[in-house]
Amino acid sequence: MCGKFTAKASWAKIVDFIYSDPPQDDGGRTVTYRVMSAMPVIVFHGGARRVVPMRWGFPDPNDWRRPRPIHARAETIDSMQPFAQAFRDGQRGIVLVETFNEAPDAGAQHTVTPAGPVGIAFVWRRFRAGDQTLLAAVMATVAANPLLRGLPTDRMPAILAAEDWPTWLGENGAGPDAAKACLKTVDGARWGMMREERARNTRRAKPTVSDPVGLF
Repeated sequence: MCGKFTAKASWAKIVDFIYSDPPQDDGGRTVTYRVMSAMPVIVFHGGARRVVPMRWGFPDPNDWRRPRPIHARAETIDSMQPFAQAFRDGQRGIVLVETFNEAPDAGAQHTVTPAGPVGIAFVWRRFRAGDQTLLAAVMATVAANPLLRGLPTDRMPAILAAEDWPTWLGENGAGPDAAKACLKTVDGARWGMMREERARNTRRAKPTVSDPVGLF
């Protein structure tokens, strides 16, 4: 399943869908987000869209510093905790991405490049983490499309159509059933996919936790 994606640093302030054909590079810096990263999540709050930093991964019930879970299946997102209440309450967000990775953590991964920037659906919640407030989000997933089924995975991120953003974010008064219907498998016929070998003897930086107290 997806455990890494990239985006342009400049997109951290964008709240509307952006797309061009062919996709245009704004020349800016590319940022990689992994589990435990602080991501720019687009939400609808106070009558307007805004971007809020949130950690990727809900906290483990026994240790908030550990991310578990990091994904929510679209089929049960409205009925299984710890996602259901947040989903029904409209705590739904979107993250703009340029690429995302698929396949196991061990060995080769594959970088998938959609035809232009895409918005991935997330569900978020507020938690107590020690003496601070933690906003954390998990990625919604759907059944893999034909391109990705060739890999050792049967899931992929839930990529939202541009016209579904208002429904997913709760801007137009649509209910949870309509929001769930936005979570659909997207055909990857125009997508690119490249094998990515993990570099040897490379240690990942120690993850950090964002503390966006007061944003909500």
